[in-house]
Amino acid sequence: MEKLQSKSPAIRFPEFKNTWQHKKLSEFLKESKKRNSDLKYGKEHVLSVSGELGIVNQIEHLGRSYAGVSVHQYHVVEVGDIVYTKSPLKANPFGIIRLNKTKAGIVSTLYAVYNVKEQNAYGPFLDYYFSLDANTNRYLRPLVKKGAKNDMKINNAYVLHDPIYAPSIPEQKRIASFFKVLDKKIVQLREKKTLLEEYKKGVVQQLFSQELKFKDEHGNNFLEWESYKLGKILKRYSNPVEVDLNESYKQIGIKSHGKGLFHKEAISGKELGNKRVFWIAKNMLILNIVFAWERAISKTTVHEMGMIASHRFPMYQPVEDLLDLDFIVYFFLTAKGKILLEIASPGGAGRNKTLGQASFEKLKISIPSLKEQIKISRFLLSIDKRLDAARLQYDELREYKNGLIQKMYCV
Repeated sequence: MEKLQSKSPAIRFPEFKNTWQHKKLSEFLKESKKRNSDLKYGKEHVLSVSGELGIVNQIEHLGRSYAGVSVHQYHVVEVGDIVYTKSPLKANPFGIIRLNKTKAGIVSTLYAVYNVKEQNAYGPFLDYYFSLDANTNRYLRPLVKKGAKNDMKINNAYVLHDPIYAPSIPEQKRIASFFKVLDKKIVQLREKKTLLEEYKKGVVQQLFSQELKFKDEHGNNFLEWESYKLGKILKRYSNPVEVDLNESYKQIGIKSHGKGLFHKEAISGKELGNKRVFWIAKNMLILNIVFAWERAISKTTVHEMGMIASHRFPMYQPVEDLLDLDFIVYFFLTAKGKILLEIASPGGAGRNKTLGQASFEKLKISIPSLKEQIKISRFLLSIDKRLDAARLQYDELREYKNGLIQKMYCV
């Protein structure tokens, strides 16, 4: 079916009436041939393209430069240029297209750089269009051919071959101005989230190194921390499943870096066969013993009851009057906790395969009294509550923005 030549978006500002025109991207952009031949820019000026942050300085974003031996032939990117990176990402299998909003710099020859034809297009308008993964993928999919190594087979000029819908310059600017206001709020929420994350990280380290201490209800210091083997304060829990070949079972997995549990797709009894699996109970410490060194550790809640876990995911119940569950989970997110998990965990290339659950239970840690543990964990839970609220606000506003882009742009 032939594409429509004009169209109007679902939502638009009332002062604009004309339909949007379907024009090749080459009418809005032209390839930039400017190279870093005079070496005006060094490796400290190399730029990267981030799906979330746009065009950023590589060292500031990634912590180091990945530039080649020479940056002599790198493309120069001025502020206001648009960059297409021919590197596949999970959400963008055909690459990313972004506007450079910050500082001039350079990108490798694996990127394509375009100047905006200002008589026909407003750069931020195009940037918001391509900020939506669905739009970028829809545009690039028919143009890009993938090589044997998943590399992009497309020349820079051909990227501009297909059309998109666009309105007049005044309407482009009005739309971009609206989204800039939203972006400002999104940046504020991201910074708030980042500050809370850094604050929590610092407080956790201070509390567990005892640099920061709570007082009891009378204003006195708590008792000194005592050393225990984990096997003395954590009681192993085991409720094996008698697998019914005709039933299906919901499973859990454990994310790395202390990011909690996730629910997997159900598995049939036939698929499980003779595998050892266990019913999950609430309020248990659970870890992936093979990959505990990646902090694959969490606690179970009522939401996981009735689900199953592999034998590689041992569960432990805190011993009453000695250990608070949230406290021990937070402990394993500290640098010291990570070191202990690395000692016990056999997972990963080149790691000791003889260690595991028994080694985990022999680990020694120092813990405060139960009352002090509860004070520490409740304080950290209150930070997490604020952090979860900040993350939710951030995610919701980004979703709201993406939904508006779908309705305020024609595709």
